[in-house]
Amino acid sequence: MSFQIKSLLIGVLLGFNCITAQETNTPIEKKVYTTKAIGDIAAPKIDGLINEEAWNIVEWASDYVEFEPDNGTPPTEQTKMKIVYDDKNLYVAFRCYQKDPETIEKRLGRRDDFPGDWVEINIDSYNDDRSGFSFTISASGVKGDEFISNNGNFDSSWNPIWYVKTNIDEEGWTAELRIPLSQLRFGNEEEQVWGLQSTRRYFKNEERSLWQPLPANPPGWVSEFGELRGIKGLKPQKQLEIQPYTVGQLDTFKEEEGNPFRDGRDSKLTVGLDAKIGITNDLTLDLTVNPDFGQVDADPGAIALDGFEIFFQERRPFFVENKNIFDFRFGGGQDNLFFSRRIGRTPQGFTTSDASRGEFENIPTNSTILGAAKFSGKTKNGWSIGVLESITDKEFAEIGLNTNPDVLNELPEVGQNREELVEPLTNYLVGRVQKDFNDRNSFIGGIFTATNRKLEDNLSFLRESAYSAGIDFRHNWRDRKYYVEGNAVLSNVRGSAEAIEITQRSLTHLFQREDASHVEVDPTRTSLTGTGGRLEIGKSGGGNWRYNIGGNWRSPELELNDIGFLRQADDIRQYFNIRRLFNKPTSWYRRARIGFEQFTTYDFEGNYNRIEYELNGNVNLKNNWFVDFGAIHKPRIFTNTILRGGPRWRFNEENIGFLFVGTDRRKRFSVVAGHVNSQAKQNNFAFRRYELRFRYQPMNALSLSLATEFSENPSKTQYVTQTDFNGTTRYITGEIDQETLSTTLRMNYNINPNLTIQYYGQPFIFRARYSNFNYVNNATAKNLSERVTLYNDNQISFNDNVFSVDENTDGNTDYTFGNPDFAFVQFRSNLVLRWEYIPGSEIFLVWSQGITGSGNPNNSFTDIIDNQLLSQQPQNTFLIKATYRFNL
Repeated sequence: MSFQIKSLLIGVLLGFNCITAQETNTPIEKKVYTTKAIGDIAAPKIDGLINEEAWNIVEWASDYVEFEPDNGTPPTEQTKMKIVYDDKNLYVAFRCYQKDPETIEKRLGRRDDFPGDWVEINIDSYNDDRSGFSFTISASGVKGDEFISNNGNFDSSWNPIWYVKTNIDEEGWTAELRIPLSQLRFGNEEEQVWGLQSTRRYFKNEERSLWQPLPANPPGWVSEFGELRGIKGLKPQKQLEIQPYTVGQLDTFKEEEGNPFRDGRDSKLTVGLDAKIGITNDLTLDLTVNPDFGQVDADPGAIALDGFEIFFQERRPFFVENKNIFDFRFGGGQDNLFFSRRIGRTPQGFTTSDASRGEFENIPTNSTILGAAKFSGKTKNGWSIGVLESITDKEFAEIGLNTNPDVLNELPEVGQNREELVEPLTNYLVGRVQKDFNDRNSFIGGIFTATNRKLEDNLSFLRESAYSAGIDFRHNWRDRKYYVEGNAVLSNVRGSAEAIEITQRSLTHLFQREDASHVEVDPTRTSLTGTGGRLEIGKSGGGNWRYNIGGNWRSPELELNDIGFLRQADDIRQYFNIRRLFNKPTSWYRRARIGFEQFTTYDFEGNYNRIEYELNGNVNLKNNWFVDFGAIHKPRIFTNTILRGGPRWRFNEENIGFLFVGTDRRKRFSVVAGHVNSQAKQNNFAFRRYELRFRYQPMNALSLSLATEFSENPSKTQYVTQTDFNGTTRYITGEIDQETLSTTLRMNYNINPNLTIQYYGQPFIFRARYSNFNYVNNATAKNLSERVTLYNDNQISFNDNVFSVDENTDGNTDYTFGNPDFAFVQFRSNLVLRWEYIPGSEIFLVWSQGITGSGNPNNSFTDIIDNQLLSQQPQNTFLIKATYRFNL
């Protein structure tokens, strides 16, 4: 790092110390609400009317205070809350005043959509200042529920069983909730003290008010709760829920003549079981046997020309629920020791099928999950525990002969019907633990993962086992305004010499890089051990400033991709961020933020690869429109991966600007428009993205959204291939015209809060056309003209979809490569009817469509849509899934 940059950072940090030294915050007293047991009084009837005798034994909690936009002031409309309990349930009542009940926004939505006016209660029943349970109810009766972790991370995948009704009257609206105590987690103390918070959204003014007042920039969420007292004599509530399911599925697709696996239709019937068992009152075991996820949306379309794996979010309910417990991000981005989508992954093997012998193959799209179990929870002593175990079955590809005997009779050699192993029996294990201490201001934790495969000879290229371990910590001080946190990880993978050599040569590692002196491929190795980690210090609360500075590293040997996610090893990174918050409304905005970010990267050889500066901000205007903006400057860009094992590569200096503007999202019709523009010097490359998103809600029960994105990414040096020329490796690049068009349509229709119809559809088109091919001459030269040498017309020719190169112009072809032009076309859609006929039990009716193919890259997008999408027969999947939850 240069002296100037060091001086800048030191000066900025000294400036922060001066700023924060002047910041003063008046402590806010924590409120206490005292509840009572209803005893022999009849339990409240959950009808939204709040007229039962049981409610009269406690006082109303009131005096809510505005949180946003005008923090610390009286809200436009007041709210009141009551809480009572018995030995099985917690009962909550809300009175939400509204002078004109006609202005109450009663929009419908799916569970966890939080539409219109709503009110919620947050309960920290662990009383650990870090985790909690959130229950939200809209004026229209839509439920929302979230598990809160790490003092403010909300996870909507948590779906407990609870009951609610709302009512609208001349004073506003009311809600009654019954929350079974079995859905909460708490200790066995004689008298409980729980954290408590309540939030109301007043839709008309887009206003949030709180029961426990908070400053505009709190250092956390759960740690700032008030207290719920008066709960006495509760006995531990052991939970036992069993949910069997059955799925009937029919697939229809275009018949392929002669292919025994593509006869036009297929069907199957599946049964399985999910269970949730309360081992103790605060530790739960979740089980799934033969899980099915047919109702889950398909992944969005994406293409990555850089060769790296694309990260897709987990969508399967069993793995999404409580995923925060197992989360262990250590180096920025998506890098994580546990990436649940590895479980049930696409088979990694390949077959020996031979079309010339009349053979067709049928490879499963996913590995079968035989079963999975999660043991998780938090004890009264501050221990957070999570263990996940899963087994996936062997997967075999079917090899079948052409069903047309006339075709087989004409072949010189005929194959045979058989099965071939493409994925081994695999066991996955993850263990996670954290311990709170220092009055819950600090924690230390650890994680362990293991992947073990039962390999057979044809799968020896896979790693036999993979292990990783990590430790993490965080310490907060000065009322949680300041923190220091960090982690360290260790990985070890083992396998045959073939498997470990493949690992060394993979894009994540690239030990074969010809100009790297600190790594080299060792074909005799049968294991790799690597490390990684992060250390960060910063300010997260209090006043109007936020900042952090830190660094992370990934050693060249680090490998996590058996059960985790790692994009690139061999990286050392320093980063720094500062933000100024403006949360006091003015005459033209409600809130605003401006920030500055900087990072620098090196590799383990000491090469200074990249530095980047970013200025960004956003403004929420007085009319509830918003503006996001930013500018990025990249004066130095080197990469070790672009040439796939070739020398370190230099890109030209790059400048980026972006701007997004959106209208008031509360309105029936709202729009977001955005543009990103990037340009490198010497026209080395560019990137332009245009986004337009619409949302329309013509009635409370129906919402429609449409998002269209078009991007262009031209480059003069897109990697094509590598070949040998007179004993020297030639790295060939070309000028690429790369374009992407995608549109996502969503429709939600709510017949009532428990019966919904949802549609998702996305066409995706990617087109890449190459020209002006060249070869790398001096990969790190400052000028592009010195970096590559362009083939002239006498050196390169094109015939039968192959480029032939006579580099030395002696009249003989020195090497060839195929035409890299291509177009990828995809359409995916899902139409789902979901009926929660009783709490926790559901019926799904699903219709999915899919089209995937290649197009002519020389055609226009219109022609590609017409020829490859509209004229193709889609694959259709129809399924019905029914579940029933037994509460024992």
